[in-house]
Amino acid sequence: MKQRIYIDTSVFGGYFDEEFSEFTKPLFDRLQQGEFKLLFSAVTQDELSLAPNKVKKLVKSLKVENTEFTETNDEAVELATQYIAEKVVGQTSFADCLHIALATINRADYLISWNFKHIVNVQRIRGYNAINIKNGYRVLEIRSPRDFMTYDDNN
Repeated sequence: MKQRIYIDTSVFGGYFDEEFSEFTKPLFDRLQQGEFKLLFSAVTQDELSLAPNKVKKLVKSLKVENTEFTETNDEAVELATQYIAEKVVGQTSFADCLHIALATINRADYLISWNFKHIVNVQRIRGYNAINIKNGYRVLEIRSPRDFMTYDDNN
């Protein structure tokens, strides 16, 4: 079975960013090859509505058969609200919390992000997962695209 990955908005932008493209482009290659099932949320869609055209074109290039669309629902809003109430992050990070909550309730194997301040951060990851476990969800693996590089075994 394919691993299910949730990528947030920062990864789409990272495709075109000089600092992040080296690790982001190979991830998108793997997505295009159908190696993963991509969870694409309404939150990501809304955030990308203001993105440059090249980013929108990248989104449209994703194959529908490898993508699962997730809507924001009451369960996700409640979980995201709990992350803030328990001070994993501040109130201004609600959209980031929605990404985490949607990936969690939709059973993503990984959430992938370049957001090191609010998402890919050891302290925050522990907080998100403590709340997830307390609410009966499984641990969510949160990584950057760098963790999805493939390497030859010739070394």
